[in-house]
Amino acid sequence: MASMSCSSRLNKAVRQQYMSLPQGGKCQVTYIWIDGTGEGLRNKTRTLDQEPASIEDIPEWNFDGSSTYQAEGSNSDMYLIPVCMFRDPFTLDPNKLVLCEVLNYNHIPAETNHRAACKEVMEKVKEHSIWFGMEQEYTLLGIDGHPFSWPPNGFPRPQGPYYCAVGADNAYGRDIVECHYKACLYAGVNICGTNAEVMPSQWEFQVGPCEGIDMGDHLWVARFLLHRVCEDFGIVATLDPKPIKGNWNGAGCHTNVSTKQMREEGGLQHIEKAIDKLSKRHAEHIRMYDPRGGQDNMRRLTGHHETSNINDFSAGVANRAASIRIPRHVGKEKRGYFEDRRPAANCDPYAVTDAIASTCLLDLEEEN
Repeated sequence: MASMSCSSRLNKAVRQQYMSLPQGGKCQVTYIWIDGTGEGLRNKTRTLDQEPASIEDIPEWNFDGSSTYQAEGSNSDMYLIPVCMFRDPFTLDPNKLVLCEVLNYNHIPAETNHRAACKEVMEKVKEHSIWFGMEQEYTLLGIDGHPFSWPPNGFPRPQGPYYCAVGADNAYGRDIVECHYKACLYAGVNICGTNAEVMPSQWEFQVGPCEGIDMGDHLWVARFLLHRVCEDFGIVATLDPKPIKGNWNGAGCHTNVSTKQMREEGGLQHIEKAIDKLSKRHAEHIRMYDPRGGQDNMRRLTGHHETSNINDFSAGVANRAASIRIPRHVGKEKRGYFEDRRPAANCDPYAVTDAIASTCLLDLEEEN
C-alpha cells in the first residue's frame, strides 16, 4: 500500500469544529497562480471585508517570486492579477478561489504566464466561437512516489480490466475522484465527466466545452482542486506523461476542438482544412504541448499504448493511434469537432489552445 501523508491522518472531526464557526461577515479569498516550473500551482489567502460580487472587487496582490522559481532574491516582488473567480469548496460560501495571472516587477507577463498571449489570440479569433474540451489524465501516487494501491514489490495484473472499471480489485482511489468531481461542480468549474483509465490508479476528468480563454482558466482551477482534494486524502496526483516505464499507458490531455463553421452543416471540410494546417506545424505544436518543449512527451508519444509517434503527424477517423482523431460520428454526420491527441498531461492549456487557434484560424502570413 502506498504511503500517505501525516497531515491526512490528523483528526478531521476537530477541524470540522472550527470550520463551522461563523466568519463575522468577512470573506476569505484564496489567490491561485502558476509557478516558475510552468506546472506547479501556488496559493495564499487573504481576508476581504465582504463577499466580492465580481472579479473587479478583488484587489491585486503580490508574492515573493524568488521562492517560486520566478525571480531573483534581490528583486523578488511579483504581481498577482485576478482574472477568474470560483466558489471555494473547502471553506464554503461566501469564500472564493481566484485564479491569477503573474506579472513581473515591470508589469510584463512572467515567463510561465502563457495566459496573456493566449487571450490576445482568442480575441482575434472571437468571431469563430472556438470551443475546446480537454481530457485531463492523471495518476495517483503515495507520497513515496509509488502508484496508489499497487503491490509494494512488483506490479498489478497487466492492463485490461482497469479502464472504466468497477470493483475493489480494479478501481483504485474512487473516493478521490468523486470528491474532486463534487468540488469542481460546487466551485463552478465546467467539468463534464470522469472515468478510470487504462493503467491502474490512473484516472481522467474532462472539462468543457469552454470557449476561448475559459478553457485554460477552468482546467487550471480543476487541477488546483485535484491537488487540494488529494492533499486531504494524503495522496499525490501526478501529471507526468509517462509515470511508469514499460508496458503501461502514459497520460495525456487530449484536446477537442470545434469552431462555429465546423459545427454547421458541411463542417467536415473545415475540420479537414484545420488538420491540413496542423500537419504543416507538427514540430512547433510538439514544442508547445509540454512544459519542456517536447522532452516529456517524448517518453509518452512512442507509437504504442494508443499514441502516435512524436516524429510523425497522422490523422484518421476513430483512430486512437493517430495525432488527430476524427470521431466516427463526426465522420458520419460530416460536422462537429476533432481531437488532438498529442498534448501531454502536464501541458499548459493556455499554450495548447493558443497554438491550435493560431494555426487553424489565423492567416499564416499574419503570424510570419
